[in-house]
Amino acid sequence: MSRVNHALKNMKFSMFFYLVFLVLQFISRKLFLDNLGNEFMGLSDTLRSFLGFLNLAELGIGAAVGFSLYRPIFNKEHGRINELIALFGHLYKKIGLFVIIAGIVLSLFFPLIFDTLNAPLTVVYYTYYTFLFGMCLNFFFNYHVILLQADQKDYVITSNSQSINLLKIVIQCIIVFYYQSVYGWITLELIYYIVNSYILRRKVKQIYPWLSINQKTTNSVLKTNPEIITKVKQISFHKLGAFVTGGTDQILIFAFISIETVAFFGNYQLVFSRLLQLVNTAFAGTAAGIGNLVAENDKDNINKVFWEMMALRFYIGGVAIIVLYFVTEPFILVWLKDTTYVLSKSVLLLFLLNMFIMQIRVPVDHFKDAYGLYQDVWAPVVQSFINLIMSIVLLQYFDLAGVLLGTTIAFSIVILLWRPYFLFKHGFKANLWVYWKRFLVLIVSLIIPFYICYELQKYISLGEINLLHLILYSLKILMLTVLIYTPIIYISSLGFRNVSKRILSFIMQKK
Repeated sequence: MSRVNHALKNMKFSMFFYLVFLVLQFISRKLFLDNLGNEFMGLSDTLRSFLGFLNLAELGIGAAVGFSLYRPIFNKEHGRINELIALFGHLYKKIGLFVIIAGIVLSLFFPLIFDTLNAPLTVVYYTYYTFLFGMCLNFFFNYHVILLQADQKDYVITSNSQSINLLKIVIQCIIVFYYQSVYGWITLELIYYIVNSYILRRKVKQIYPWLSINQKTTNSVLKTNPEIITKVKQISFHKLGAFVTGGTDQILIFAFISIETVAFFGNYQLVFSRLLQLVNTAFAGTAAGIGNLVAENDKDNINKVFWEMMALRFYIGGVAIIVLYFVTEPFILVWLKDTTYVLSKSVLLLFLLNMFIMQIRVPVDHFKDAYGLYQDVWAPVVQSFINLIMSIVLLQYFDLAGVLLGTTIAFSIVILLWRPYFLFKHGFKANLWVYWKRFLVLIVSLIIPFYICYELQKYISLGEINLLHLILYSLKILMLTVLIYTPIIYISSLGFRNVSKRILSFIMQKK
């Protein structure tokens, strides 16, 4: 099966499950807020952020091994694949032990950290250890799924995990609605982790019968793979940067503002992160496809595919931010039915800007990873430092918007300026000015339709705020955006014209 077919198969599964999951999660979030309260939802979001900090121990091992798997998969070297998976498992089990110990030590401080919480500490500990248990299952039992990801079989993970997750959320909704049981909600999370872990492990055995699932290894395996250890050390800094930039926001909000604000922040984050995750999951197979493409070393094709992906990400991200700019606030009112949950316009704009940057960074990141370019270890350290310091300083003046503005500043310096330079110099070995000319054209081709839509949407009335009117209003805004943005980016971007022709050609072949 070709790279395109693999990617499209991943997309079909991902789109179906995430669209269903998206609708259900918004319904369940409203139900959980009403029946479990803002405090508990803020608590669960905060605890996940704490565990994100512990997950730094993973140190990017998955990315390093995933990169190393591309060529053996391409050449069907089963022996080498077994060796790499064994190495991955050996390292992950050591990390799992560290995470368990560090997690227990962290939990000893909960009486001090959550001293103002109204909920009993038993709820805090049960929730925390459930999440910790689910994370550790990945380290000890499910590390083999990295082979599915590297082999462009993300649809296997998506179809199984999301099916179980959907069932879990439905049962959680029933229990919360009838019994308002926090313990029931947490117990179902625990059951989900166990069942999902068991099924994924079975699927790996079925798809790769030649894979040694329980192969024993010793520290000697580290000596025979020094290049991976080097990559792990380099990626660890990037892992740190990613966490500090995206994972500390809720901790800062909890520490400097309030735990209820964490829940309000989480509502908006749910809207934007799920849409971002929907797109990223739909294109999840492209990361492995790019690894395969780079392994073939066809420079003309690599350049062509890069700009196709950039244009497509710009288009998807551009349509999303234009529509969401006008639709988010009425959506929050229809969804949660309370103006308390509506955050300021400045917070909305910063959420959208950060989401857009996260969308258009993906092609650069994927190609950078495919070339194994992780040696710029200072960049994530600088990004982390800028983000943390600026967020702490700016929240004193701008409250919640200051936290997001700190992230925007860090993104702009490292993600938008440094990473493209690093990729073009060490990966593509091409003139950076070529990148900036085409990138700026894409920026202008978004700003123009955004302004036009801003002026024209004044003539589109929402009317009374209810679900039906919101749907009709959203469709009108979407149609307006597509009709204006599509011809502008098609005319201005060769990459968009190429990817449009590729998609149309594929559709015609399927007919």
